[in-house]
Amino acid sequence: MGASKVETLKSMPRSYLLAGLAALALVVVGCGSATSQSRSPGDPPPSASPSASPSPSPSRSTPATPVSWSVATSATAGGGMKPLIAAAKAEGTLNVIALPPSFANYGKILYTFSRLYGIKINPINPFGSSQQEIAQVKQTNGDQAADVVDVQTPVAIANASLFAPYQVTTWSSIPASQKAPNGAWVQDYGGYMSIGYDPTRFGKITSLNQLLSHKFSHSIALDGNPTQAPSALYGVMMANLALGGTPGNISAGVSFFHKLAAAGNLVSVPATTPLTIKSGSTPVVINWDYLNTAPVVGRSSSSWKTFIPSDAAIGSFYAQAINKNAPHPAAARLWEEYLYSQTAKGGQNLWLKGGVRPVEQAAMAANHKIDSKLAAPYPTLTGPATFLTPAEVNAATKYLKSHWRRAVS
Repeated sequence: MGASKVETLKSMPRSYLLAGLAALALVVVGCGSATSQSRSPGDPPPSASPSASPSPSPSRSTPATPVSWSVATSATAGGGMKPLIAAAKAEGTLNVIALPPSFANYGKILYTFSRLYGIKINPINPFGSSQQEIAQVKQTNGDQAADVVDVQTPVAIANASLFAPYQVTTWSSIPASQKAPNGAWVQDYGGYMSIGYDPTRFGKITSLNQLLSHKFSHSIALDGNPTQAPSALYGVMMANLALGGTPGNISAGVSFFHKLAAAGNLVSVPATTPLTIKSGSTPVVINWDYLNTAPVVGRSSSSWKTFIPSDAAIGSFYAQAINKNAPHPAAARLWEEYLYSQTAKGGQNLWLKGGVRPVEQAAMAANHKIDSKLAAPYPTLTGPATFLTPAEVNAATKYLKSHWRRAVS
């Protein structure tokens, strides 16, 4: 993923953009009480009681003396979900930052949370970057500070000392590799690098080596130059892992793309929008799976397939975190509970509806709480997923800058 959500936003389908903007327009007006807003069919009832919370009930017993929400590391530690909801409603406000309403269905998510709990959303710098989120947390105190952040995972790891550890009630549904052990940060949504292609033209593709065939002449595209575009770098790394390379050494991936270029199969046109697929100039696209499924690229399921090479799942996810000095600590924690809720109106399914993979997708598929229709276009993962560390990204970037141009020219 790029340096900010705005970069990914540019590739999102127009339908997501319009729906998100319309939803946030309602939220920004304010939701002082849930009954003050008009309802649409399917919306949660304005007078939803605490028992209607989309978050599952804690399995741990309530402590004899609940702690303050400003230091609670779980809903149970603060007395349970009912006290958390009551405290969040009493605070009445949630400050969020860098959440574009047209990105990942955030407009609908913000609107639904606000209506469900009667909490006003205060959006700060909606189109900001991860680093701008961190700067705001460091530089702003009091009521105007962001309560929560949604940042790239490397940024979350590097700034974990700024965050309040918190484990949502669906904690066990989040893979261990996608969260800090103490809950200081938790990945929320993202995707895996994939290969999308037109099966009516090429037949079924299941491995990278097939792409070296002459029938793929002038057909295969990355999403930009890997020395500059993170998504393209991850595409090279996916090939690297599939061919036996390691996250710390991307040379096998570069060697593979050298072979593609030598065979005349690699095109210089960056596959940045569905238009290049529609025009036929990029009939094979290496890109994030949430930008590479048939519905997103505007093709039918029979004319566009997506797969992830065996044992080469490489992911990139954003991460949630709570400001340890959050001015609305209960609302911040309730927001996290809502985002990781697996109900139909909870954050996990709403992210999926917004075109990105929710972090609890595997668990939800197993317990039948996922919207199976929305999940169907995503390719299957085989083997454990790999998440690059900042050091591995830096090493790969350095190698590409020294070797990529010569490899593909």
